[in-house]
Amino acid sequence: MKNLTNSTVARQNILNNTYAIEEIQNAVGIEGIVFENQFRFLKNQIASFFEIDERTVERYLEIHEKELKVNGYEVLKGKRLKEFKLLVKDIEVTDINVAQSTANLGLFNFRAFLNLGMLLTESEKAKTLRGVVLDIVLDTINKRTGGSTKYINQRDGDFILSYYKEESYRKEFTDALSNYIAMGNAKYAIYTNKIYQSIFKEHASEYRQILKLSEKDNVRETLYSEVLDLISSYEFGLAKLIEERYNKLGRKLTSFELDNLFSAFEQLPLWVPLIEKARRKMASRDLAFRDVLHQQLEEYVGALPAEDFERFIGEKSKELAERLEEAKDVFKRLKERE
Repeated sequence: MKNLTNSTVARQNILNNTYAIEEIQNAVGIEGIVFENQFRFLKNQIASFFEIDERTVERYLEIHEKELKVNGYEVLKGKRLKEFKLLVKDIEVTDINVAQSTANLGLFNFRAFLNLGMLLTESEKAKTLRGVVLDIVLDTINKRTGGSTKYINQRDGDFILSYYKEESYRKEFTDALSNYIAMGNAKYAIYTNKIYQSIFKEHASEYRQILKLSEKDNVRETLYSEVLDLISSYEFGLAKLIEERYNKLGRKLTSFELDNLFSAFEQLPLWVPLIEKARRKMASRDLAFRDVLHQQLEEYVGALPAEDFERFIGEKSKELAERLEEAKDVFKRLKERE
């Protein structure tokens, strides 16, 4: 995440984090022309701020046009350009000269300005800005999570129900292992790890090491709701298959027979989109929020949508204690159905 000039994902994660952007804008203090309720900047203003020439700005626009446009750079034409010219004229901005004959005009908003600052390698000012940006992003996430991201997954409103239901499905799974598999107690850890390996390519011990969890930390309490839901599907589906095979054979299954059953189960085509979705969310969120990279899932890392920042550090995200208090009635109804 640290090398912003080389990482599209890292840049986009910052630009999609509206809470960090607000803090960064306050810290930078650059003001442009307010047009359509946003600060806007011309190429000459951008060049002046970063102490580079306009040709450098134009070169970056050519190379990174798509990314910069996604983040707010645009070319005004027609009616909107006329409105901007009138605005500039009315407010008498002395350092801006937009000729009346200009047919189109490129404008940066603050996100596009910041985007360019994360790309520029020729500007010492941009280099300093990147350091400030990284500090603010880290500080923003820490403030909103109480100083620890270990359990940031629990700030999601879907976590509690997913965790509660997974416990129920896990019991189905462990009961099936206990009643229908001819192995010692090692089977619980072995086949739990097989599920983890199948879903996110890591054993529990590897996952613990990556997230720096202690022995007393429960792995499931750090997992995102989508991952817990997929684990639940695995556990419940396997439990039923094991029970069916036991009933068919009239005896307990051997470890060899269970391995074959699991291998066929995990290769069912229905898992492919669900596993890919879970891997993308886990790898991308852990890199953005926990600043950890799951090496086995590196190909699944992508930029988080703005909705995820709102979901985990926004105004609607809450500590687990608050969620539990609100969910008391839900748990009571679920318990009554069992």
